[in-house]
Amino acid sequence: MASPAVTDTPTRSPWPALWALVIGFFMILVDSTIVSVATPSIMESFDADVASVVWVTSAYLLAYAVPLLITGRLGDRVGPKRLYLAGLVLFTAASLWCGLTGTIEQLIVARVFQGLGASMMTPQTMAVITRTFPADKRGRAMSLWGAVAGVAMLVGPVLGGVLVDTLGWEWIFFVNVPVGVVGFVLAVRLVPDLPTLSHRFDILGVVLSAVGMFLLVYGIQEGETYDWGTITGFVTVWGLIGAGVLVLVAFVVWQAVNRAEPLVPLSLFKDRNFSLSNLAISTIGFGITAMAFPLMLWAQSVRDWSPTQSGLLLLPMAVIAAGLAPWVGGLADRMHPRILAGTGLAAFIGALVWLAVVLAPDAPVWQVLLPIALLGVANGFMWAPIASTATRNLPMSSAGAGAGVYNTTRQVGGVLGSAAIAALMEARLTAELHLSGGASAGAAGAVPDAARDGFSTAMAQSLLLPAAVLVVGLVAVLLYQAPRHLATRPAAAEPTVDVSAG
Repeated sequence: MASPAVTDTPTRSPWPALWALVIGFFMILVDSTIVSVATPSIMESFDADVASVVWVTSAYLLAYAVPLLITGRLGDRVGPKRLYLAGLVLFTAASLWCGLTGTIEQLIVARVFQGLGASMMTPQTMAVITRTFPADKRGRAMSLWGAVAGVAMLVGPVLGGVLVDTLGWEWIFFVNVPVGVVGFVLAVRLVPDLPTLSHRFDILGVVLSAVGMFLLVYGIQEGETYDWGTITGFVTVWGLIGAGVLVLVAFVVWQAVNRAEPLVPLSLFKDRNFSLSNLAISTIGFGITAMAFPLMLWAQSVRDWSPTQSGLLLLPMAVIAAGLAPWVGGLADRMHPRILAGTGLAAFIGALVWLAVVLAPDAPVWQVLLPIALLGVANGFMWAPIASTATRNLPMSSAGAGAGVYNTTRQVGGVLGSAAIAALMEARLTAELHLSGGASAGAAGAVPDAARDGFSTAMAQSLLLPAAVLVVGLVAVLLYQAPRHLATRPAAAEPTVDVSAG
């Protein structure tokens, strides 16, 4: 396979290609959170409990996360453009399937295929940035990528609420079809065919990572359903969780001893900023995914707000994040990332704790909107500095692998956040409402007046879990080293891939 040709400056601006790619990227990230606001409607439509409906999100996130390690490498081998287009076709077709399903089980299966398509697309957007933008310009490019990632995950509940109220929950999936078609046409026309790189594939690594993640997520998410005891025969919840951890440890050991080409090149983690960025983004993925469920259930079950009204709660967050992200992206090229990312994570933690304090049945709307606005500040400051810091020092030959690992850790955080928040909500509702299976009893519709205080308390307590996890991310970004282009001035020009190829 050919090595990537380099030139001192790109002969064609990489910005049109990036704009084309982020259309699809926006769509797949919206689908990470859009189901949260439709949860009560899906429960009612399929007569399902909350644990089953949470699997609609968890199945998507799990199928999205696990293949990312290999799809990053596969993009290097067959070309980012080809793999992105194939993933977009699969994602769009699976979206149509989701809207046409007749049972909760069929919906979960369709979401798995959606997740597979998303996993083929995501690493290619980040790899294209790494391979076409010079290091000292990557912050601005990552600001677009980061703004799309942040805003998409916040817009999901808003857009979902409007669609559920006006057209039905099926349209949160049908809307992807025309967007997917437009994204495909633009990508074909604007995204260059970058030179390919030769890679071998670690099949054992894929199997170990998939099995380990499934066992861990299933054990955490279904623990409360089985009262953290026996599932069947000799299989226990804690046995599944323990087995998942052991398999993942075996995966890491295999990556260390594999002398061919491991799925995760552990040498990437010799770059301190890459390691810290992966830890930070996993906590952010956890926090973004976990916070949406209790907030949306509180709004619809305690306040009797419609899906649209509930989704609009997050509108200040999306607007503020979108406004701040380009400005922060420009700062990311010339300011120490620990300042920017640290500000964002501290604001995220503060906003979740603030929400937990004010979340009461009779809380004035403005008291809820203030911490949500602070969440917008958090998202405006987090995404671009962390993403650009993660990839800034990586060699071009590791662009796909680095993007795959980074996006995997973000999605793994989301998977664990979805599973953990489901377990915690069930546990807190059971405790506060003094009912067995409290979550299922309370979440399908408006709760009785006598139970609203207990339901609100349970949802507020649940928000403290992502806040606690995000403290780890805050510590990680505070340990960042100054990027090389800031440590040595003036920055030396870094050769970039010739994007005029193809």
